[in-house]
Amino acid sequence: MDSTATTIAVAGVLAIPVGAAVRAARRHHVYGTPTERAAYEAMHSVSLAAPVLREGLSPESARKAARHLRRLLGTEAVVITDADRLLAWDGGGERHSDDALIHAKNVIATGRVKLLDWIDCGSEDCPVRDAVIAPLIVDGLPVGTFAAYNGTASVALTRAVCEVARWVSSQLELAQLDQSRTRAMEAEIRALRAQISPHFIYNSLTAIASFVRTDPPRARELLLEFADYTRYSFRRGGSMTTVAEELRCIDCYFQLEQARFGDQLQLVVQVAPEVLDAEVPFLCLQPLVENAVRHGLRGKEGHGTVSVCAEDSGDQYTITISDDGAGMDPAAARAALSGEGTPDAHALANIQERLRAAFGPDNGLDLRSSPDEGTTVTVRIPKRDARRKSIGVTGNGSSSVNGNDGGSAPNGKAQESATQGVNA
Repeated sequence: MDSTATTIAVAGVLAIPVGAAVRAARRHHVYGTPTERAAYEAMHSVSLAAPVLREGLSPESARKAARHLRRLLGTEAVVITDADRLLAWDGGGERHSDDALIHAKNVIATGRVKLLDWIDCGSEDCPVRDAVIAPLIVDGLPVGTFAAYNGTASVALTRAVCEVARWVSSQLELAQLDQSRTRAMEAEIRALRAQISPHFIYNSLTAIASFVRTDPPRARELLLEFADYTRYSFRRGGSMTTVAEELRCIDCYFQLEQARFGDQLQLVVQVAPEVLDAEVPFLCLQPLVENAVRHGLRGKEGHGTVSVCAEDSGDQYTITISDDGAGMDPAAARAALSGEGTPDAHALANIQERLRAAFGPDNGLDLRSSPDEGTTVTVRIPKRDARRKSIGVTGNGSSSVNGNDGGSAPNGKAQESATQGVNA
């Protein structure tokens, strides 16, 4: 064999381990070191367990979470209980499940971690011999337990179970906070519904009755509008709706007012089509329009106008509700947004809080008003992918409350316009 052939042969032999090394390096690059892989798997298991625990402590959530938490700990079994019952046993050794609640009750009573060694069930094949049981603490009180059952319970496993129990407890506290927030939202919506004026309902039905003989088709149309208005206002469901649904409720409201008073009040609506599908808190726009009619234009001589403008303003949607009525001084405007004074002021504060809860603390109502110059209320809805940011104040002769500029900078033309005549 000549030197050239020898060189080629040696190169071929070397190519095999070099190729294997390259492939191994690629695998190392993708999967990382054993420590990195272990960290990834741990975080992955935690991320899968978190959403179900945020639903609260129940058999369903415990069953789903236990599967991921057992994978995290690598034990023979994982057990979750509440104060009264076994919620989930995931893994082997389930013959011990009858005793699990007995073990848990002692931990709940003391609030301390308990280590059980040599759990004997009479079976030599049972994989469970030891257990570590830690309390689940919410608001300072034990509400259940998290336990790991294994062949042996090392110091490392004991520490791991304690840390996982603390993490589960934190998720349950967040679930409780979510539930409290939901109940608060529902209470606020019930408060808004309670503030729907009985006089408005009575006067609307009286106006409809007046058309029954003189104009039956008109009476039927108004009855349908009244039905739509009340169905929407008293609906049961989520706390969010769309701008389109709120505008439909506003239209029903003005149709009913028109039946009573004719065309002394003008409603002007200008809406960019892309805003219609934007989500807003339920009953956040219609009460603002009703306040403009009842208070801004009450007692105004001649015609009055309420304008609703919704437009695309770059990274957010801007909805402006304005009237050319009596207006108010800055102190009254601040009191209204803080909920001081009349029930209508509480309604404004209610809407303010729900907007901030939905979109962040920088996205409440912006109320601008001056005596005899009308009132403008601006609602800004951040787009889902936009950064939430504060917008500064630029004063130009009118009073601004809430630290936001009441003007708008339209980036898109309003595509829809409607005008209706209604008397205030």
